[in-house]
Amino acid sequence: MDFTAVTAIVGILAALSGISLGWAGRSRQIRQEFKTEGGSEGALRQDVEYIKRGVDDIRVDVRMQGQRIEAVSERVTRVEESTKQAHKRIDRLEE
Repeated sequence: MDFTAVTAIVGILAALSGISLGWAGRSRQIRQEFKTEGGSEGALRQDVEYIKRGVDDIRVDVRMQGQRIEAVSERVTRVEESTKQAHKRIDRLEE
């Protein structure tokens, strides 16, 4: 083998090793990006679940407030009726 053949073979081997190392580095980088994205996506899902629970709690509180308002409304109606009857009795006593 002469010097040019050895040089050509070394050049080809260097090119092939460069390609394989570049490919391996890029695939490693892609895997790391997927891990990072997966972690970010998991944190985002966790935050969304936390917000959903908060919204559900608020809905329950609003429903309870609505029930309380209905109860108070019924009591006010009864008090108004009672007051009306009391005024009628007072009017009869004054006559």
